Amino acid sequence: MEITWYGHSTFGVEIGDETLLIDPFFDNPKTETDPEELDPDYVLLTHGHADHIADVDRFRGAHFVATPEVVSYVTDEYGIEDGTGMNLGGTFETESAYITMVRADHTNGLDTDYGASGGMPAGYVISDTKPTQVSDDESQTFYHAGDTALQTEMRDVIAPYLEPDVAAVPIGDHYTMGPWQAAVAVDWLDVDYAVPIHYDTFPPIEQDTDDFVREVEATGSTADVVVLDGDESLDLGGELGY
Repeated sequence: MEITWYGHSTFGVEIGDETLLIDPFFDNPKTETDPEELDPDYVLLTHGHADHIADVDRFRGAHFVATPEVVSYVTDEYGIEDGTGMNLGGTFETESAYITMVRADHTNGLDTDYGASGGMPAGYVISDTKPTQVSDDESQTFYHAGDTALQTEMRDVIAPYLEPDVAAVPIGDHYTMGPWQAAVAVDWLDVDYAVPIHYDTFPPIEQDTDDFVREVEATGSTADVVVLDGDESLDLGGELGY
């Protein structure tokens, strides 16, 4: 599995012969990628805010996965033709991946119209093995926390049962967790690597990633903080992985 950060909360995930794209929003200062160059098999949407769905119309050929409300919205508003609505706790299976939708504590207005709700926002745990109660040390698992506050489900469910190796956590504050809460999340999740996301895109969420590194260290966590540059990748099976 290889993950690529395109800035803000946008990730590409290569797993097996498939490519997943999470929260397509390329109008951010961290990326120089032209979204027209990407051809994902699946697009996962954590929620319906504009900074997470702004570029969905570039990927009409992909299969979209989100809550039923968000899938219906992008179908109607962006001409998406192929989608699966699922909900918290569910797992969507592709040929190469198991995608489990987990809770995120946030709001979920659709696009910029906050008068309409898209239901509960979400995060995703993506693994190359089926999630079960039996621990699997050989699996490679990536947790995209979505836009969220600190929540005990990270400690009580996601860490012990879904066992992520890498967690992408928002650190921007204001709209999501800030550095200290994100650091507690990393500690609770017991991951090997933590990737900060959802920062520096807008003035209210400008952050110094060194603060996040210090906060993670202060928890006593053994996780390595990997501060990716925009368009930079992390190979879970490479030198940063196993």
